[in-house]
Amino acid sequence: MDSHDKNDEPLILKLRAIIRFAVRALAMIMTAVILWGVVDVCWVLYQELISPPRFMLTMSDILATFGAFMAVLIAIEIFVNICIYLREDVIHVQIVMATALMAIARKVIILDFNKTSPQYVWAIAGVVFAMSIGYYLVLNSSQTCIAMFDPIFPKDRHEIHKGEKPE
Repeated sequence: MDSHDKNDEPLILKLRAIIRFAVRALAMIMTAVILWGVVDVCWVLYQELISPPRFMLTMSDILATFGAFMAVLIAIEIFVNICIYLREDVIHVQIVMATALMAIARKVIILDFNKTSPQYVWAIAGVVFAMSIGYYLVLNSSQTCIAMFDPIFPKDRHEIHKGEKPE
């Protein structure tokens, strides 16, 4: 963002400052959400363990706990996205797609197959497949772009244009 600051008009500079403030506020709110999520996971687990029969968890209790854990991990990934945006002023597609994959994995983990229609399961399978392919393509293209525009090893640019993989 600093390279654009010299040429932008004052209104744009003020609007960017407001947006950066909003992103910082979102980071603070997300930190609170993460902490509340951890406390919630601990509280629910504690409640399940002290209720009769004590220290026994049913399969649905375990799956619910896994779902709560995954929700906290997704919140942490969103926090990482916010922090990267604050540092680089860019939204990284790779990280966003990884977060989406984690969210869909959470859905698969907590899915109750006894109450879910086959069409819904196939739809989720399609989303997982599409997101996985998209993540793979983004991951490969970002590695190629990094090598392609690497000022340290400029010879890699010529190898990529010839269809060869960078070293």
